[in-house]
Amino acid sequence: MKKFLAIIISILVLSSLLAGCGKSKASSTPVNEIKQKGKFIVGLDDSFPPMGFRDEKGEIVGFDIDLAKEAAKRMGLEVEFKPVVWDGVLLSLKNKDIDVIWNGLTITEERKKQIDFTKPYLEDRQIVVVKGNSNIASKKDLAGKVIGLQLGSTSEQALNSDAETAKSIKELRKYSNNTEALMDLKAGRIDAVVVDEISGRYYVAKNPGDYKILNEDFGKQIVGVGVRKEDTAFKEELDKVLDEMKKDGTAAEISKKWFGADILTK
Repeated sequence: MKKFLAIIISILVLSSLLAGCGKSKASSTPVNEIKQKGKFIVGLDDSFPPMGFRDEKGEIVGFDIDLAKEAAKRMGLEVEFKPVVWDGVLLSLKNKDIDVIWNGLTITEERKKQIDFTKPYLEDRQIVVVKGNSNIASKKDLAGKVIGLQLGSTSEQALNSDAETAKSIKELRKYSNNTEALMDLKAGRIDAVVVDEISGRYYVAKNPGDYKILNEDFGKQIVGVGVRKEDTAFKEELDKVLDEMKKDGTAAEISKKWFGADILTK
């Protein structure tokens, strides 16, 4: 009898150990919590044409909007677009007010300390826009001038990376979005705007003669979709879908719609 009980106990202990091992193995597999939720929420600045902005009907449209909608469809998910204050967008992501930042977000080492990114899908420059009749022709001409840029954007980092130019300017004004900065430039309240090329060129093209772009810039940057560090399974699936969209030409068609050419990274 004692021998029989010993065998039963041994079996129970072994079963418990095996169950524990199975549980440990399963828990090590990343869980796609966003996919389980059935949708993902995109945080964006809705005054950032052509990446994401409101059309004449008040609908949010743009290049990144079309990319996000196509990616969501392929992932079997719904997508919601939520305007946020750009200066606090990283906090909104970490607090789970939004699930991704998909809005021409530049990949920087500082941001990578706080969030994760998909593979880069665009390359962008930080350009200088001045009035069409301005005598500013180079970065040296910005000395003693008032410069505008978007608060919380990488435009400020790009400007500060050129210490000589940053030190020479008279004043730096920060705006909640690029549209406000460019409107102040047109009104003559500032002398130049440092802005993402993808947004700046779109705005300049929509206002022929009002603006011009300097040949010099503040360097190139790469753009990706921002995600939370813990959402590894979601990021992996999103990377896969974006790769598929590039390979089958869908992403290129979206790019041509908004830029007139395929400007996606290969």
